[in-house]
Amino acid sequence: MHIGVIGATGSIGSRVVTEALDRGHHVTAFSRATQIVEDRKNVVWKSIDVLDAGSIAAVIPGLDVLISGFQPRNGAKDIADTVARSIADPTVYATAARALLKALESHPRTRLIVIGGAGSLEIEPGLVRADSDELLHESLDALGLPREYAGAVRGHRDALNVLRTSNRLWTYFSPAEDIAPGERTGRFRTGGDQPVLDADGRSHISVEDAAVALLDEAELPRFVQRRFTIGY
Repeated sequence: MHIGVIGATGSIGSRVVTEALDRGHHVTAFSRATQIVEDRKNVVWKSIDVLDAGSIAAVIPGLDVLISGFQPRNGAKDIADTVARSIADPTVYATAARALLKALESHPRTRLIVIGGAGSLEIEPGLVRADSDELLHESLDALGLPREYAGAVRGHRDALNVLRTSNRLWTYFSPAEDIAPGERTGRFRTGGDQPVLDADGRSHISVEDAAVALLDEAELPRFVQRRFTIGY
């Protein structure tokens, strides 16, 4: 397959690029600047503006799947900067979703997978953390993030709602609530709109296994026009 990866130098995006190449796919890796981060066979680096539908549409031809790990700047290199920018403009995620969908209007066969957030998952039937200040603040405190980041969590939820209004071939991926670099095990469980919890009630996954799940979905789509999540 030919897979495009937006945010290819980010924490998840860089693992997605590696996983795709290791599986023998061709990858077009997109970043804000045309810089070769790693010199490997079957990968081409290109620049893109994910907030501009025309910029996206220009690079879609030839892609089977476009995976977007968009964040304001590179959270893998400077998470504080990404958090600050997300707080400053939490609408940026919905703006990116609209631009991606607009770009796909002229390329309806290309599938889109958007890497989003966990705050829009239902922690109980009908109860979403992003809809509750108290629950959001509790979660952000536990993660060591400023409470002002609640706006960005809701921004991810809004992006999902934008996708839900579309008839394009989209998929939204909510990682586990606790996601961090770790081990690639290839062993995890998949869920839909509720977080996947372990025996201790914890929702967690490694970034490496998130990349595995994303490539599994790219190769064998199970969640077209739906959201999915994973956890141990």
